[in-house]
Amino acid sequence: MSDIVLMCDPRVAAIPVRECGEKLVDVRYSRLLVDDSRQDPEGVFAHVREGVLDRLLRAQAALPDGVRLLLAEGYRPPALQEQYFTQYAGELQAANPQWTSDQVRRAASRFVAPPEIAPHTAGAAVDITLADANGHELDLGTSTNATPEESDGACYMNAKNISAKARYHRRILASVLAGAGLVNYPTEWWHWSLGDRYWALMSHSPTAQYGPAAPPPQL
Repeated sequence: MSDIVLMCDPRVAAIPVRECGEKLVDVRYSRLLVDDSRQDPEGVFAHVREGVLDRLLRAQAALPDGVRLLLAEGYRPPALQEQYFTQYAGELQAANPQWTSDQVRRAASRFVAPPEIAPHTAGAAVDITLADANGHELDLGTSTNATPEESDGACYMNAKNISAKARYHRRILASVLAGAGLVNYPTEWWHWSLGDRYWALMSHSPTAQYGPAAPPPQL
C-alpha cells in the first residue's frame, strides 16, 4: 500500500477548491442504470454533478455491446459521510487497540474518506460497476462495499486474489472511466471521481472544481 496515495494524505487536503457552481443532477433521468436495491427512498445517492454525469455517459458509450454502467452510489450527505467514517474508524480501533489515532485515520481512509475532503459529499464521486444488458451485475471480484478486511484486500483495484474474469471486467471499467477523465481510488476498484481534490492531485490540476454540496432542494 506504500505506493498508494490515500485520501488522508496532506497533499489532498492542500488542494484549493474553486467551486464551479454546477448543480447536482439525478442520474435516473439519464441512460445510466441505478442500483435500486439500496435503501434510499429519496434518491439522494442517485445524484452527481452535471459534469460527472456527462463523463459517465461518455464512458458508457465506449463500453462493449451488451455492457452497461451500474451506479451504486453518487452523492452522499456530509452527515452520513461523518457517520460512516466514525463508525469504521471505531471498528478499526477496537480491533487494533495498539494503533495510534494517525494509524487508525490512515487505515480508515482506505475505505471511507475523511469527511473534510470526501469526494462523495461534493457530488464528484461515484461507486460504480458493470452490468449486462438486462441489468444484472457482472463479476468484478467483490461487492461495491467490501472492506479491505472482509475481502482480504480484493477490493484493491490491482488485487491479485480475484478471478481472471473479474480482472477482465475491471480492465473494461477502468478503460472507459479513465478514458472519460475520471480517476480511481486504488483501494476501491469501484470508486471513481472527477473534479474533486483527489482527482486534482492525481490529474496534476492546481485546483479542484467541486467542493461539498448541499442536498438538492427536492430531497
